[in-house]
Amino acid sequence: MAAPVRIEAAAERRAVVAEVALLGVGNVGAAFLERIARRDEASPALRLVHVADSRRALSDDIAPADARQRLARVTSLPHADPAVAFDGAYPAFVVDATGSDAVAARHADWLARGVHVVTASKLGQGAALSRWRRIEAARRSARTHYGDSATVGAGLPLLRSLRALRDGGDAISGIAGVLSGSMAWLFAQYDGRRPFSGFVRRARAAGYTEPDPREDLSGEDVRRKLLILARAAGFALEVEEVEVESLVPRELADVPLPALDAALEVLDAPLRARFADAYRRGKRLCHVARLAVVDGRVRARVGLESLAPDDPLAAGQGTDNRVALRCGRYDAQPLVIQGPGAGADVTAAALLDDVLAITRDDRRAG
Repeated sequence: MAAPVRIEAAAERRAVVAEVALLGVGNVGAAFLERIARRDEASPALRLVHVADSRRALSDDIAPADARQRLARVTSLPHADPAVAFDGAYPAFVVDATGSDAVAARHADWLARGVHVVTASKLGQGAALSRWRRIEAARRSARTHYGDSATVGAGLPLLRSLRALRDGGDAISGIAGVLSGSMAWLFAQYDGRRPFSGFVRRARAAGYTEPDPREDLSGEDVRRKLLILARAAGFALEVEEVEVESLVPRELADVPLPALDAALEVLDAPLRARFADAYRRGKRLCHVARLAVVDGRVRARVGLESLAPDDPLAAGQGTDNRVALRCGRYDAQPLVIQGPGAGADVTAAALLDDVLAITRDDRRAG
């Protein structure tokens, strides 16, 4: 019987177009590895040269299908800079599938050193304005690319559409959206009769929320997404310029994570009252991020709103994200973009799409 063809050997027969260092091998990182491993052999090859999690790092020629198992066998703690794994013969990418602020703080440095960064983390462009400016300056000066389509809407064409509208001469006048898949699911399911806390537990068990659902309920995750959209639209907002209504009551804020499930009942009474008020007026509760230019001033807010059933933001299902953009050509009627806004596989697909799109741009430029 013929010996099986090793993945590395198969890749060598294909045209290698880029080298990739993957940071984070959790749900999104694992889905990214699976996508690389199952790509058609006729596709251009991506060479995986580095994988790392928060405790281990491995630099080598790595078969994507074996990456997590090989990383798990690493016993030392080499916090290697992924950039040292690149040999310089191909375009180099750091793919950030972590939720680490420390990793996001290094994005500008990698860009300045000639390494493209593709990320699902919102902590680069959605954190302090100074960090966003460093990223922008680094990519411009080094002529590198920052792939960010996975940061908002899990790859929906939100950022791409905003940038295209601006490039075409349109000034953005409004952004409104349901930007959290977990919050979209919670308020699509919540019926005002059963306890809201039970829906939070179900969403957590299904993986829709963060391991600590207070990160979703606080509105901070959506604040970062709105900041990313706002900055792409030309509004250099500081973090504190986005008003956020947290749904986490004070008595829940400091509860240790192991005790959180039992303490979630404190959510039930206030959410029941909010639901009942909306229901009496024939409206639906939705968790909305909203930016508007009013008399030349930019106002941005994240929180619960009561929307009419025919509002474009009230029409989605499940974990759908829904965003309405207003500008010169879409003033009387907004441009509405809707689709799956959560899930490891769609997020990983957006990461891979960005890598491939940047690679194609590099090849055309070369």
